[in-house]
Amino acid sequence: MKDKSHNKLVDLSVDFAVDILALVKKLKEQRENIISNQIGRSGTSIGANIHEAQYAHGKQDFISKLQIALKEANEASYWLLLLKKTAIISQEEYQTYSKKCEEIKITLIASINTAKNQAD
Repeated sequence: MKDKSHNKLVDLSVDFAVDILALVKKLKEQRENIISNQIGRSGTSIGANIHEAQYAHGKQDFISKLQIALKEANEASYWLLLLKKTAIISQEEYQTYSKKCEEIKITLIASINTAKNQAD
């Protein structure tokens, strides 16, 4: 069920979650609780779903977990954009986080497509 990009996904998602947790800590120190809670949930949920996919009950469950991770990555992208547009984070911070999130999304899409195209 796992393809070669899956291990890369695990690494990317863990690194992203660590970055997001540091961002959440910074946001909480600035008393920004609404977005910090949202970005914290979506940013760490990506990796949780990717990890769950490792023990999926078949191909459809594997694909479903990766699709949920993709939705969470897309949500994290939204919160990052909102943080940038409200000047809570700098353009540079936004670009750093956004680039990592985009890499995860691209890799997730490739993994989902690979899994869908594999024969049972």
